[in-house]
Amino acid sequence: MTTARTATPSTARAINDRLALDLLLEQGPLTATQLKELTGLSRPTVADLLERLQHSGLVTMVGESGAVRRGPNARLYGLVADRAYIAGIDVRTVGVAITVADLTGRTRATARLPAAPDTAPADLVDGAVRALVDATRRAGTDTLHTIAVGAPGLIDPAAGELSGTGGLPRWHADLVRALREQLGVPVLLENEVNLAGIAEQRLGSARDRDTFVLLWLGHSVGAAAILDGRLRRGASGGTGEIGFLPVPGTSMLPTATGCDGGFHGLAGSAAVCALAREHGLPAPAADDAPAAEAAVRAALAAGEDGAAFLDVLAERVALGAAAVCVVLDPGCVVLGGEVGTAGGTELADRVARRLAGLSPLRTEVRAGTVSGSAVLGGAVLIALDAVHQDLFGGP
Repeated sequence: MTTARTATPSTARAINDRLALDLLLEQGPLTATQLKELTGLSRPTVADLLERLQHSGLVTMVGESGAVRRGPNARLYGLVADRAYIAGIDVRTVGVAITVADLTGRTRATARLPAAPDTAPADLVDGAVRALVDATRRAGTDTLHTIAVGAPGLIDPAAGELSGTGGLPRWHADLVRALREQLGVPVLLENEVNLAGIAEQRLGSARDRDTFVLLWLGHSVGAAAILDGRLRRGASGGTGEIGFLPVPGTSMLPTATGCDGGFHGLAGSAAVCALAREHGLPAPAADDAPAAEAAVRAALAAGEDGAAFLDVLAERVALGAAAVCVVLDPGCVVLGGEVGTAGGTELADRVARRLAGLSPLRTEVRAGTVSGSAVLGGAVLIALDAVHQDLFGGP
């Protein structure tokens, strides 16, 4: 049972209101009796807070419970889902994915915009803004409370802007700027891998951990470090840029402007596809993240014929994981990204065995389990956090 803290009357009311709102958010509609039992508050206090929350437009009566005994105590109260809407945006070199959700986090509309190599950057930016506006209208509103954007590259923690890094499209930063200027709502910007880490912490395989590292294995490689329940970004927003990590097995060292000689050159999608071809597995010529994912799935389907490929891939992944673990000692590594999630427990178990031989620190290795886009899921989560803090308040 959760109990409210003692405080001044106004602070106590804010704490109690937030407590009730969080419960309605997590568990869905509840009766006054259920709220009393879950919060430990008195019946009059629960009645007062429900009256306040209904008056504020955040809560409404949505029906009655199935109890035989009817009356005020059987009324079900729930959040007013359309009180506010948010958007999450996943920006990649290959395109943009958009989700518009209501106050409860329920998806109301989605959109995708591919980014063809020959499309002008200005057209990509305009097209993405139009796609968001259209999705917002299809969700049943003209106004968004908050937009959260996940993008590759360094995010300046102080300015909240994309830092210039080689190899990333300029239109990514232009899109964030256009969203802020044209839509006039708060736009939160976060590194894509960090958002995937947040999603795994709250929705996926790390829900029971307050300290872990997400190892992203997709087009490129990266890491999200969540220590003691907090996402760590570093002084310049560069925590987790392990694509630049020098590792054995590459033909050269990485440079300040290129990670081909680092861990990226060993475990990025092009390297995974090349490894698959070396082992006689089908791998599309694109060498992108979907191609690498397809190669891993083909290896799993091939059984013993794909085992050698998975063993070598696990050895490579374990090199990057070991470097992170001996510095941070997270106790748990989650394999995310297209390759990590496709590999599932078979790849995770192989990495764990190899990692145990490289590091003296005991580390569990798990496969990511967030369905759909973990980046988009994380973007929705941080946007919802912002709207909940604004509307629900509380200390």
